[in-house]
Amino acid sequence: MPTHSPLAVIAIGGNSLIADNNHPEVAHQWDAVRLTTGHIAGMMEKGWRAVITHGNGPQVGFILRRNELAANEVHTTPLSLIVADTQGAIGYMLQQALNNEFFQRDIPKQTITIVTQVRVDENDPAFAYPTKPIGGFLDETTARVFERTGWRVVEDAGRGWRRVIASPLPVEIVELKAIRQAVELGWIVVACGGGGIPVVRNHKGELRGVSAVIDKDRASSLLARSLGAELFLVSTGVEQVAVNFGKPNQQNIPSMTVAEARRYRDEGHFAPGSMRPKIDACIEFLEGSENPDTWCLVTNPENLERALAGETGTRIVRT
Repeated sequence: MPTHSPLAVIAIGGNSLIADNNHPEVAHQWDAVRLTTGHIAGMMEKGWRAVITHGNGPQVGFILRRNELAANEVHTTPLSLIVADTQGAIGYMLQQALNNEFFQRDIPKQTITIVTQVRVDENDPAFAYPTKPIGGFLDETTARVFERTGWRVVEDAGRGWRRVIASPLPVEIVELKAIRQAVELGWIVVACGGGGIPVVRNHKGELRGVSAVIDKDRASSLLARSLGAELFLVSTGVEQVAVNFGKPNQQNIPSMTVAEARRYRDEGHFAPGSMRPKIDACIEFLEGSENPDTWCLVTNPENLERALAGETGTRIVRT
């Protein structure tokens, strides 16, 4: 590793915070968070600095469902506020669990959460063609009911039906300077939760939230590039990236170059809404970084430390 303390941006998937779909309750989410943060704390013991991002898909789905059930009793919640709510809640869980790990291991570090806005282009074509899955998985009958109320619904990677919403590309991380300063002061930072709260500037130049969802991995990639991170680590639900995923001829990939990743992607091996945005984010990070020694790592939380040691996971490099 470099002689200075290297910086990793660690993107944790929202689904990886729910280890068992049959038990999504908060108590079980705590168990998953503590498992993940235990491995992240192991990185800190080895000298890494870190900024942690996280998904929020299942949690947003729970809030949307509560809105639906309570619609006759209380006002509904705009999507931008739901993203802010989940940033605070999941950030709290991550920072408490990590700080407990640091206390037990006698590591002189502390974690903070920064509620983060991410600016998008109001003219992004994504607003005209919503594609980002949102909320929980539905059977087709229920999905068609939502469709009749104005939602667009799609079948999602063979896992069921979901509502979709606009997913514009991230342009600017509004709180970047604060995040950078916190890292420089030695904090472990949780930021850009759920891809960030999507905002645009109005005619006065003021920020305003919009109804959209920014892909967490693309926002995390932008954050990693902007901070000059050495490592972009994507923590997800599988130990390694694979081609022919879920088929009898599935083949796990221990390492690949950007060119190989692009070829596999173009051949259709990475499903939209699943592995593809993670690979796209890794490609953007490696090609957009000014440091030629940057690298990406994709693995699941329980194998994070083994993957860093080169024992598993999928390592992606520029050439």
